[in-house]
Parts: sequence; C-alpha cells; structure tokens
Amino acid sequence: MSNTPPRPLPDRIRPQSLDDFVGQTHLVGEGRPLRKMIETNRLQSILLWGPPGVGKTTLARLIAHNTGREFFELSAVSANKEDVRKIITQVTYEAPPDLFTLNQPKVVKPTPILFLDEIHRFNKAQQDFLLPYVEAGTIILIGATTENPSFEVISALLSRCRVFVLNPLAEDEVRGIVERGAGALRVEIANDALEFIIRAAAGDARQALNLLETTVSLYEQVTPETLKNAMQSRFLRYDKQADEHFNTISAFIKSMRASDVDAALHYLARMVHAGEDPKFIARRMVIFAGEDVGMADHNALVVANAVFRAVEIIGYPECQINLAHGVVYLATAPKSRASYDAYFAALDDVREHGDLPIPMKLRNAPTALMKTLGYGDGYQLYDMDSLLPEALQGKSYYAQNVRGKDE
Repeated sequence: MSNTPPRPLPDRIRPQSLDDFVGQTHLVGEGRPLRKMIETNRLQSILLWGPPGVGKTTLARLIAHNTGREFFELSAVSANKEDVRKIITQVTYEAPPDLFTLNQPKVVKPTPILFLDEIHRFNKAQQDFLLPYVEAGTIILIGATTENPSFEVISALLSRCRVFVLNPLAEDEVRGIVERGAGALRVEIANDALEFIIRAAAGDARQALNLLETTVSLYEQVTPETLKNAMQSRFLRYDKQADEHFNTISAFIKSMRASDVDAALHYLARMVHAGEDPKFIARRMVIFAGEDVGMADHNALVVANAVFRAVEIIGYPECQINLAHGVVYLATAPKSRASYDAYFAALDDVREHGDLPIPMKLRNAPTALMKTLGYGDGYQLYDMDSLLPEALQGKSYYAQNVRGKDE
C-alpha cells in the first residue's frame, strides 16, 4: 500500500482541456484573445492578474499542454534567483553532437514556459534577473498575481508582458466546480449545503473545494453544520480573501490608531506568521501615516515609505524587522486626522457643487485675448484673500478641522 497522501481535491479535478475550463469566458471563450493565442501557438510572455482560486495556475498549465511546450513552475514565495538560474541553464544547455545525427535536420524545440506564481512576491532585484531572458525569448514567462501588476511588477518587465485580468467566478460557475468535486469524493451534497459552500467561497473555487474536502475528511457528511465546524480549522482561518484576513488587518490598524504598541505588534506578528504579503502590510502603513498621523508628525509618511521600500528590496524573512520598526514608530506617533478630514470635506463640496467657475484672478493668461478678458487680473503673489470659487467663499476645511480637534 502506498504511503503517498492523495493529491488535494483542486489538483485532482483540475481541467485537462480548455473546453473543461470553467469561467473567464472573456479570455478563453470562442474567438477570445487568450484562446486565440493558444490555438495559433503565438505565445508571448503574459501576466494573469486576478483573485485567488479563479484559474490562473490551471490556465498556465493548459497553455503549456495545448502548445506542446516544456513547463517549469516556481512559486515566488519560496523561489529565488538560483532557482531561476537552474531553469535557464537547463533550457539553454546544448548537448554534444551525436555522430549518428549530424546529418539529420535539427529539431527546434518551442520556447519553454516558466510559470511564476505570485510574481508580486519577487523583489526588484529578482525581477531584474528575469528580464534579459524574457527579452531575449529564452523563456516565455507566465506570471500569476493577485496584486495590481502596475504596482508590483517592474516597468521594464511589465512592458514585455501582456496582462490578462481574471474575474471572480460567478455562483453558477462555483456550483459546477463543487458538484464536480463532490463526484470525485463520491459524496452527496444537499442543496442548502451547496449554497453554503458557494457563499463561503465568494468566487474562489480553491476555497470552495478545500472546504468541501476538509468537511468530508472530518465529518463524512456535508451539511451546513459540518461545513461551519470545518471552517474553524486552523488552516482555513487566515485566507487572504476571508473574514479573518480583514479582521486581522482591521485590528492592526485600530491598534496603531489607539497607540497600543503591543497590540499592533501582536497583529503584525499574526499576519507575518500566516504568510501575508509584506507589501500589503507596508502599503496599509503608508496609508495610515497619511490618514491617522498626518500633520502631527511630518516624518511618519517618510518612515512608512522607507519601510515599504525596504520590504520591496529585502523581502521575507528579514523585512519583518523593518515592518516592526515602522509599526512601533506609527503606533507611538501623535495622531491628527485634520488633513484627511479637510480633504474629504472639500471633496464633498466638489461632488455637491460640481466644477464651479475658477476666480478670474487665478486663471492662466497665456494670450493677449485672455488678458483682455480679465484672466489673471488682480492676482498678487502670496495673495491673502480667499481663493476659493465664489460660491464657497467663507468655507474652512483644514483650519476648521484643526480647531475641531483642539477644542
């Protein structure tokens, strides 16, 4: 009897052809761009951007299978430059000539595919290392990311890739996948349990199948009650799209806002331990510095940006030290939301009043005609009068908010 554990359910029922693939019809439906690229075998490096469990890995494997290309798969969470180098060495190595085949026509293999899951977890130096091989066509890169590639992928690499956006799966699509999974597990699912899984999955097929498989392994029967119990399992608690993820980041922000350093460090440690993307944490710290510390400490935004940059360059595990440094600074800093509140008060007026006429003295006057019409007339350097549109004269955004906080 084999001691090899069975493959996870999502892997066991992974589609083997485009016709079996569920969802993303805007990309793989008849005549759609990704399908045409596969069918014509005119591949280029691409980035698949979308939430978890919507088919990024499956699509990458289908592309390789349907185009007859060698397929290498790495996860940016654990891979490094050396792993990439080994693959490059393997695909560029030319065997010594065989005397029996010297006169035979040379068979040119199609360019191999390197699939890099969670490419946003590669730092700038690691992405720079990939660039020349993508540029030279040594490999076709397929990167998968849950983060906006405009922010997470260096511009030089991004410009050499075509970005395809994947959407969360619709309820009917998740339903079909779960029913396929139930068939593989040979288990019956009542309609109320099926609907429970669909709601819990929120468009994530992997989450739906993991919940189904966990429930069957623990309770054999699949009911709303056994599903609720299974969801308490530790490995399902901190999913990046589930409630615990948002609860933890909420607790983290509120702890810094309350200047509770110990609590802030605790929730930071929970996120790091769970494998949260450090750039996600650092990005929230940059937002917090502007929103909650604001003008009370001018250095807060500088520190938060420095932490983000350090995270970007260093990555795990060392960058957790930089995160902790930044958290302590932001939690202990004085707080002021005056600039934040002032801006949104101004935005409310813009939404209510629309584009009010700009005062004549503030208008640009590059031509004689505009000067004749009064554009720029009366403007003085360091004008102390209100420069707001006429309908908003007397309004106070920032000063009013500062006074409001001090009173």
